[in-house]
Amino acid sequence: MNENNGQQPTVAGLPAAGLSDADLFAHCITDDGLARLESLLDSGRYEVRAPEQAALLCVAWLRRAGAGRAAAELVEELRPFATGMRLAPYPAERPVPAADAVHRLTVGEAAGALARRGPRPAVEAQREALTVWRPFEDALLGHWLRVEADPASVTREEGAALLVRYRELAAAHTRCTGHLNPKSNAAALRHGLEETVAGRELSPRLAGRVRHAVASMVAKRGLPGSAEHTRLRREQARQAALPAHHELAALVLHRLSPLDVSRGTTDTEALTGPVTAEEARHTGLPAGTAVPASIRATVAAASTAPLETLLELGAVPSAEVLAEVAARLIPGHTALGYADESLRRLMAALYGAASQRYPLWWSRRHHARISGSPWVRAVAPWGDDPVEQARSTLRMLAEVCVQAFPGSGPPNLFVLVLAALVRQAELPVRLAAEPFTDAYSGMATPELLAAAHAAAELLDGTVYERYHGIDYAVVRELVAAGDRHGFSLLCAARAGQPGLSPATGPAVVEQARILTASPLATLVRDVGIVPRAGWDDLARGAFTAAVRRGATGRDVAIAWQRLVFHLSLCDAHGRARVLAWIDDRTARLPARAAGRVAGPLARLRLAVP
Repeated sequence: MNENNGQQPTVAGLPAAGLSDADLFAHCITDDGLARLESLLDSGRYEVRAPEQAALLCVAWLRRAGAGRAAAELVEELRPFATGMRLAPYPAERPVPAADAVHRLTVGEAAGALARRGPRPAVEAQREALTVWRPFEDALLGHWLRVEADPASVTREEGAALLVRYRELAAAHTRCTGHLNPKSNAAALRHGLEETVAGRELSPRLAGRVRHAVASMVAKRGLPGSAEHTRLRREQARQAALPAHHELAALVLHRLSPLDVSRGTTDTEALTGPVTAEEARHTGLPAGTAVPASIRATVAAASTAPLETLLELGAVPSAEVLAEVAARLIPGHTALGYADESLRRLMAALYGAASQRYPLWWSRRHHARISGSPWVRAVAPWGDDPVEQARSTLRMLAEVCVQAFPGSGPPNLFVLVLAALVRQAELPVRLAAEPFTDAYSGMATPELLAAAHAAAELLDGTVYERYHGIDYAVVRELVAAGDRHGFSLLCAARAGQPGLSPATGPAVVEQARILTASPLATLVRDVGIVPRAGWDDLARGAFTAAVRRGATGRDVAIAWQRLVFHLSLCDAHGRARVLAWIDDRTARLPARAAGRVAGPLARLRLAVP
C-alpha cells in the first residue's frame, strides 16, 4: 500500500476504489505492478476479503520464487475472470497476522462488549454513600455531640437546617437507600432531631436510642475531626473519586475505534495502559489511573497471537472457549506448511477469508472448492500435503485441549470441530459427539459404538476398567456384532434404568461417556495424541480441578473421570508418584474438600494394582 499525502490509498500503485477490475488486473500484471505486489507480500499490509483477492498476490509470489512459467500460466488462467471479479487485495493499515496467530474475539466484538458496560447500580450506590450520606451522618453526629456537651449552645434553627439538608439530599440522591432504614443509627439521630426541632421532649425510649447511636458511631469510626476519623474519611473520599469502570471502558473503547473491527489486535498493552495526560485533559479522568482487570481481560480476548500465548495470557479460560478459538485457528494453521513466511501469511489470509464467506469451508466439499482454485493449485507445490497438514492440526488441537484443561477435556463443541478435521484429514476415525443416539431409532449412534471399540482396545485391563467396573469383553462382543441397541441397554442398565436408551436421562448419558471414555480414548488410540507434559502431569491437573474451590458436583465428577483415565495411561512408577502426590495434597486440603474426594480416592486405590 502507498500513501499519497492524505490522498486516496493505492494498491499496486493504483487507486483502491473507483477503478474497474479489468484495469486493476491489467496494471497488476505489469513489471511495475508485480513489483508493488511483491512489496505488499513483504509488508503484509493488505486485506483479502474473498479468496479470489489473493490470486494476483500468488502470481507475484510465484515470480519472485523463480517460477516465472507457473506465474505466466496462472495469469492466463485468470485473464477470463479479470472483468467482473476483483483479483487484487485491498489496502490495510496493519499487516496480515502471522499464519499461526488467532484471536478469540475480533476488535469489533470486544468493542461491543465494552460498549455494553454501563454504570453498576451497586457501585454507584456505594459511591453515593461515601460522598453524600457519610458526610451528612458526620454532621448529624456532630450536632448531637454538641447537644451532649452544652445543650444551651445548640439552637433549634441549626437542627431545622440539618433536616432541610436531609430532605434535599434524599430528593437528589436516590441510589443509596441505607438512610431509609428505620433501625439505623442515622435514622435514630434524625428522628430525635425531628422531635427536638418540633419542640417536643424525647421519650425515654428515643433518648436511649439516640445515646446508643452516638456511642456506637463514635466507637466505630472515632470522633469527627479526630485523626482516626479523618484518615477513614480521606480514604473513603479517595475510593469514591476513582473513575467508574464504565468510564474507563469508554476510554478503552475510544482507543479501539481506529482499529479494523474484523480482526484481532497485537497491541493490547497500549490499548489497556493507564490514562495518559492527554486523555486526562479530554475526559476528566485522573492521569495514571489503571484500567481494571475485567476491562483488560475483554481486550486480551481480542489479542492476535499463537494459541499457546493466548493460553498463557488467560484469554482462553476454558475448553469451551478453546472450541470457539479452534474454529478460527484452523484456517491459519492450514497455511503453516507453505514455503516461507510471506506465502504462509498470504494463504492464512486466503483461508481466513474463505472461512468468513463459507463458515464450513473446512468441510471436505468446501475445502475442495477453495484448494481447487487456480491460484491455490499454482502454489501448492510449495506447501505440504493438505491431508497431512489437517492431521497435524488435528493432533495439535487435541493435545492442546487435553494438556490445557486436563480436568475437563474436550467439550461437545470441540469434538464437533475435531470431527470435521478428521474428515479433512481422511482418517478412518469416528468421533462421538452428543446426542449419542439416533434421532429415529433411539439406538446408540455408530460413532458411539466406534468410541466404545477404541476404549475397549485402549483401556482393557487398566485402572480405568477396574475403577468403573467395566467388562470390556462384553463391550467388544457388542461392538463386533454391531449391536447398537444392546449397547444402549448396557448404558441404561449401568445407570440403574434398565430398558432406557442414552437419550432418556443424564445418568444414562453419563454411563455412555464412561464406557467409551469419549472422546479421549479415540483421540489417543486412533488419532495418536501424546501430551508433552506426560500423563502423570495431566493426572495431577485433573485432581487439582476436582478439589478446586467452587467446583460443582458435576465439575468434580468429570475431573475425577479424567483423573482415572490419565492415571490409567501412566506406567507403574508414574502411578505411584501421582498417588503419593495426591496423598500429600489431600492432607493439606480443608476438611470439607478432603471429605468430598475420600470415597473416590479409596476406590481408586483398590483399582490400582
